[in-house]
Amino acid sequence: MALNHTHNARLLRQETAAGAGVQILLLTLLGASLGLGPAGWLTGLAFAAVTWAVLTRAVSRSWLSSFGPANRVTLARATLVGGVTALVADSFTNPPRVAVLTALTAVALILDAVDGQVARRTGTSSPLGARFDMEVDAILILVLSVYVATALGPWVLLIGAMRYAFVAAARFLPWLSAPLPHSMARKTVAALQGVALLVAATGLLPAPADLAVVLLALTSLIWSFARDIGWLWSTEKALRTGLAPVVPHPRAQTAYVTPSSAA
Repeated sequence: MALNHTHNARLLRQETAAGAGVQILLLTLLGASLGLGPAGWLTGLAFAAVTWAVLTRAVSRSWLSSFGPANRVTLARATLVGGVTALVADSFTNPPRVAVLTALTAVALILDAVDGQVARRTGTSSPLGARFDMEVDAILILVLSVYVATALGPWVLLIGAMRYAFVAAARFLPWLSAPLPHSMARKTVAALQGVALLVAATGLLPAPADLAVVLLALTSLIWSFARDIGWLWSTEKALRTGLAPVVPHPRAQTAYVTPSSAA
């Protein structure tokens, strides 16, 4: 068993190394065609290095037999997000490459609807895949919020920072780490964040329209987090007192997710 795991871990590390190589290739293409400055290059390379290191460590400890098609889709999405991150960093010192940035973002958002379907159809769903998918979503939203904040104001950063604030709070309030029931409302709100920020990033709408779209996204995100936190608190209180059973989450289904994916 140990020999098999060693062999599988080696193959998995090859997959993550290939992903890092593709990321560097994308940065090279962006640099050759757009002329990335030092900020874009350094940020893009840092993204590639961190993604490779974290993902390699995770797959080595996962006991997966193979990387799987769904994780490959997510890795491709992570590569696109690395390109978006480099372009956003570069926009602070050079004119923003809006067309390329929005194109990469749009493809990344489309692929977000693909990897889950691939995992279900191929029977390759795993905790690692779900976490990988979630982290790629979170960093894309954070990077987009940084970009849009330069036009609409620092308050937009709340969209990207809220999930990380929730995870940080859970370290001090363990009841926030309890599993949450699956919720289509939560998934819809999460998807809305990327779409709203992409619309604002294109610059195609008048500034008041962009403001309204992003405000709607932020309002829905606050509502989603407030609803989940309220449910977690009620559940914790019921379990501590033993006076009442756990109250079903609004529109809850049978599957559960970790609260760090709440959005």
